[in-house]
Amino acid sequence: MKLVLAVVVLAALALGVAYWVSPLHTFNTLVPKDGNTRKVAEGLAYGDHPRQRLDIYAPVESPDIRLPVIVFFYGGSWNSGTREGYDFAGRALAARGFVVVVPDYRLVPEVRYPGFVQDGAAALRWVQANIAEHGGDPESVVLSGHSAGAYIAAMLAYDARWLGEDRAMVRGFAGLAGPFDFLPLDTDSTRAAFGEWPDLPETQPVNWAGAGDPPALLLHGAQDATVKPRNSIALAAALEEAGVEAQVIEYEEVDHVDVLIHLARPLRSRSTVLEDLTRFAQSRTGGI
Repeated sequence: MKLVLAVVVLAALALGVAYWVSPLHTFNTLVPKDGNTRKVAEGLAYGDHPRQRLDIYAPVESPDIRLPVIVFFYGGSWNSGTREGYDFAGRALAARGFVVVVPDYRLVPEVRYPGFVQDGAAALRWVQANIAEHGGDPESVVLSGHSAGAYIAAMLAYDARWLGEDRAMVRGFAGLAGPFDFLPLDTDSTRAAFGEWPDLPETQPVNWAGAGDPPALLLHGAQDATVKPRNSIALAAALEEAGVEAQVIEYEEVDHVDVLIHLARPLRSRSTVLEDLTRFAQSRTGGI
């Protein structure tokens, strides 16, 4: 993974491409994207804040039916990231027959928990109210995300405080390298995002698993030293104990960023992340 990103950054320098946002943003700029997809909307507001914006992707040729929806939250330790860096992921999933929504959300230090989860809930309510206008089925939604974004998606899927009855739209949750059980707070990023909250156990997705929750697919690199696979294993165990279907897939020789960038066309042969995510989302929504 590090070699791939290094090559991308060197190529960007050679081409004069700005990479001030992040190596991943540069990766997204240069990597070939899936064809037969289109960005059907860009920068739509789901709230008043400048970061409460989202992009929507869809297949170029859509059938005369509303397509199932994947809402994908990106990672970045709750303190970084922009939706513009995830065109490769949005198009990869759209090419598999989904309408894909990629929201921005407010970041630390402007907000701390639960601000970014509240933004995720606001984005989902926007999806429910408006996605039909963009070809999506508001009653057939799978939540997904990578790293800190997987955390946001998991909280929306399993903690009913954020969506209430609207949680019924969520048919499944697919988490990539998600932090679901990370107490005690032992990194600068988790302390900055959660350290001021008076009841830390209630910040953990693993503590909200309950009967009737959406099924989960939890994808993790076995070599992930940033968010260790035990997070996915713990959430799956809690869901299964509550009678909820949950599956963990660990990929050998895959690390924290690999599990995300393997969605991209040039790298997806290195693991089955895209195939596994697609199969799960189709099974939960009846997708094509």
